[in-house]
Amino acid sequence: MVVFMTITATAAGSVMASPPVVKAAYWLSWVENFPPSAINTSFFTHIYYAFLMPNDVTYKFNIENSTLSNFTTTLRHKNPPVKTLFSIGGDGSDSTIFTRLASEAGSRKVFIDSSLEMARKFGFDGLDLNWEFPESPKQMQDLGRLFDEWRLAIDNEATSTGQAHLLLTASVYYSVEFFIYGDYRKYPVDSISRNLDWINAMSYDYHGSWDTSLTGAHAALYDPKSNLSTSYGLKSWLQAGVPSSKLVMGLPLYGRSWTLKDPKLHQIGSPGAGIGPGDLGILTLSEVDEFNRKNAGTVTFDTETVSIYSFVGTTWIGYDDALTTTTKIGFAQAHGLRGYFFWALSFEREWEITRQGNITIYQNSKLF
Repeated sequence: MVVFMTITATAAGSVMASPPVVKAAYWLSWVENFPPSAINTSFFTHIYYAFLMPNDVTYKFNIENSTLSNFTTTLRHKNPPVKTLFSIGGDGSDSTIFTRLASEAGSRKVFIDSSLEMARKFGFDGLDLNWEFPESPKQMQDLGRLFDEWRLAIDNEATSTGQAHLLLTASVYYSVEFFIYGDYRKYPVDSISRNLDWINAMSYDYHGSWDTSLTGAHAALYDPKSNLSTSYGLKSWLQAGVPSSKLVMGLPLYGRSWTLKDPKLHQIGSPGAGIGPGDLGILTLSEVDEFNRKNAGTVTFDTETVSIYSFVGTTWIGYDDALTTTTKIGFAQAHGLRGYFFWALSFEREWEITRQGNITIYQNSKLF
């Protein structure tokens, strides 16, 4: 098993336990052929139910769904059991709902109270906010207020009921700052550090269908030519003051494809002429494997970015495999991060990638 640091030395020389390692993954509720019972829980500590949304007028969760109870009950009784959280929002959800509810104290309270009621009703261990993404400094301030009040409500609820505290996490941009599009803004680091158990940094989607002029490693560990890399993003969170024990690294179980402008030019950064196969140029790792087998794709490891790409004819696909995933997990371990999470379950075959967190690895040098 990958061994993250579990003890830390204090200034006085005593030793105290660090928070337990997080090995998480998101389960997609709309994928019909992958029930919770199919999850191999030996590879994970936490599973997220994706996604739920509050009512866009009342900001309450008006949900009566047997799927939720089945999800939590099934995973609680698996061997080994895992903790469950439900994730609120997600890519494609109406982010203006979060903008509105976070802007007023009254709507924040309604939302928070309803979220806690939902968690207890269906047996979840925690909640996760996936607001993609606050678009201004004002919205970032409101997000910080939301976290302050959410944590207070969780503490008060646990005290009054005698139950264990609910976990509170958030899925966030790969970097603490937004500098690519929209207004410059920065996450409320102080509030995050005080109030959240950890954050899930979405360390992927650095390149994709929005820019098909050049191929790119969409989850590059390093990029010497830009700030679009996992190493840059995680380092920005640490330098901003988020404790390493509250930072969890994202790992993608999918690839992104391009159509090459010239099939003779097939490296990372080669000219593109549009997206390749897949929905908007996205292929699950199972689909990538199938494509490479059927078309005898040439698979290449890129040492500069620590990523994999394959090509055949004018088709180019960038993705991660077992080697790059293991290297990234070692990177997280070397820098004392809380752990890692995968997006998303059902995207691979036979746990080839997600099992990497349970394989012993050794890092002989500092990676930053």
